Formats: sequence, structure tokens, C-alpha cells
Amino acid sequence: MSVDVSFFSGAAMRPHLPALAVLRSQVFRDWPYLYDGAPDTERVYLSELAQSPRAGMAVAFADGVAVGCSTCLPLADAGAAVLAPFIARGLDPAAYFYFGESVLLPAWRGQGIGVAFFAAREAHARLVSDASFACFCAVERAADDKLRPADALPLDAFWRKRGYAHDPGLACSMAWKQVDTADKVTHRLSFWLKRLR
Repeated sequence: MSVDVSFFSGAAMRPHLPALAVLRSQVFRDWPYLYDGAPDTERVYLSELAQSPRAGMAVAFADGVAVGCSTCLPLADAGAAVLAPFIARGLDPAAYFYFGESVLLPAWRGQGIGVAFFAAREAHARLVSDASFACFCAVERAADDKLRPADALPLDAFWRKRGYAHDPGLACSMAWKQVDTADKVTHRLSFWLKRLR
């Protein structure tokens, strides 16, 4: 079955936000996020995304069904946790376009969809902003984390191949309930950056 990747921005994103909520709760349940969430707990995040007029999302459809989503928005429109480390370092938020999640069901990985997600978001960022950089953050996990699957592979090489460089000193904190915890756990997420122009 072939997959088509379409891009939506502004109000055109709204019909696809429920699919994003479902995919986030499914994909992020696995390593390395181990997020114990449900679609109805995603409302706050999705409302922030929907309120950003220059936000965008790529959606991968297989036979009309969403099997993956990837989002982006100006850093200035992102949540306070994401914005905080840039402000603390004295960096101008207008110079950055923030790439949120890329969530893709396992059966559809390794087919170039992740590459298409990055290309679509970078093109959108260049179109709707003067941002000099694209950025995203990824959770950090200890090498000896007892929950790490034996076959877990980091995505660092994939991101570097897309032109992104890791800045381990630029990081934010987020908390979420894990699949193995009763309460929320605070995590450190560090940023990756790429010059857009």
C-alpha cells in the first residue's frame, strides 16, 4: 500500500488534530518517551498548535488513514518550556522555527516518510517565516536505563544526515507520566539545530 504525505497549515490542520492525538498517544508510549497518555489528554498541546496561524503539519496517509504526523510552528508560539532555554541564552525566538513531534506507526518506518516530514516542515518554515534555524528537542535517556529495549537504536545518525547538529547545552525540561510510574517524571530534552538560510 502506498503512502501519500500531505501538508496542512492554519485552520486546515484542525480536521487532522484528532488523528495526531491518537498517533502521539500510540507512538510515544514506546521507547524512548514511554509516555502514558491518551488522546483526550492531548487537548492543551493541540490547542496551542491550532492557535498558531503559521503552524503546519505533515500527515502521511495510507489508503486515506493517517499513519503518521509531524508538526512545526514558530518558536515564539511554542510552549513556555520549549521557549525558556532560548530566552535564557539570549537567543531571539524569531530566528527559530520549532519542529514538534514526528510520529509514525512502526509498520510504515524505513520508507522515506521521516525524510519527507523534515523536508515539508523546512519548506514551510522558509515560506512563512524569516527564521534562520529549524530546531527540535529529543528526550535524553541514560545508557543503562533499565527500560531500554535491547534493539533500541538512537536516531542521531538520521538527524545528522538531515543536516541537524546537536547542542547538548541547549535543553528544556518536560514532565509526563510514564508507562511504569504513577506520577509524572521530569525529563531533560536537548535541542538539535539546522540553518535554514
